[in-house]
Amino acid sequence: MNIDRIRAAAARLQGHVRTTPLLHSDALDLIAGRRVWVKAECLQHTGSFKFRGGWSAISALPDEVRKRGIIAFSSGNHAQGVALAARAHGAPCVIIMPADAPAVKIANTRAFGAEVVLYDRATEDRDAIGAALSAERGLTLVKPFDHPEVIAGQGTCGLEIAAQAAAQGITKADVLICCGGGGLTSGIALALEADAPGLTPRPVEPEGFDDVTRSLISGKRERNAATTGSICDAIITPTPGELTFPIMQRLCGSGLVVTESEVLNAMRAAFEHLRIIVEPGGAVALAAALYHPDEIAGEDVIAVTTGGNVDADFYAMMLNETA
Repeated sequence: MNIDRIRAAAARLQGHVRTTPLLHSDALDLIAGRRVWVKAECLQHTGSFKFRGGWSAISALPDEVRKRGIIAFSSGNHAQGVALAARAHGAPCVIIMPADAPAVKIANTRAFGAEVVLYDRATEDRDAIGAALSAERGLTLVKPFDHPEVIAGQGTCGLEIAAQAAAQGITKADVLICCGGGGLTSGIALALEADAPGLTPRPVEPEGFDDVTRSLISGKRERNAATTGSICDAIITPTPGELTFPIMQRLCGSGLVVTESEVLNAMRAAFEHLRIIVEPGGAVALAAALYHPDEIAGEDVIAVTTGGNVDADFYAMMLNETA
């Protein structure tokens, strides 16, 4: 993986992906005690950054391979990104999703034309299911994070952050990134290394599912004890990726870990002060920016809100409970 691959992905994505805004609110600055900038990937097509990686991977395939079909596994955001990208390229698409994924993500994935196969994430192995279906139907597997072209596509978000930070005169800051398997984090890290070396990428995870943070400390890929039990379903993965971890190990600062209470408060703060809807897994970076000031250095911090696909009932409950 290198910056050339990310720039090539950016060229293929041009005209198909949104350049999402870098938002600012004085109210958030007061909470955090520094300037907070929010890279609103929740406003991307399909409601998350995953569309970048999906388009990058599918657009890089030869035509004859695309026509045979695409398969992916995801709790919802990668599913939607791949499904929409596949439809735009005229490719059949099968998505393997956990049965407990938010209903809105399952429904949207089907609406984009994908065949959805549900599984029990506590008892079944999505990798094994994906490999079996790929072999049976001749489909090409697009992994959610451990895929070079997916990482390259997610890295285009980092190119935008570098340019937007420069436009605001920000030359030094922590860039906090909601982190599951590390595709977005490693892609952004590579982009910042090339275009904004003063910006330090840092993964952020929910409490109890901090495999990347622990891996950066130990120097080896650690595993989470559980694969369910968090409201941050979008970023719950068993362990960092084989491709992504070496990149994060080389380029990232230390990880941060936030509580579910902090996540819910960050979701509300995003709604109140930026008028954007952020899902739990997409709010962990903002939660760290707002509520972990002692773990962040400098006058500016950039937080990536990675997704906004949240069930309406849960979102209404969150607004009421944190009011």
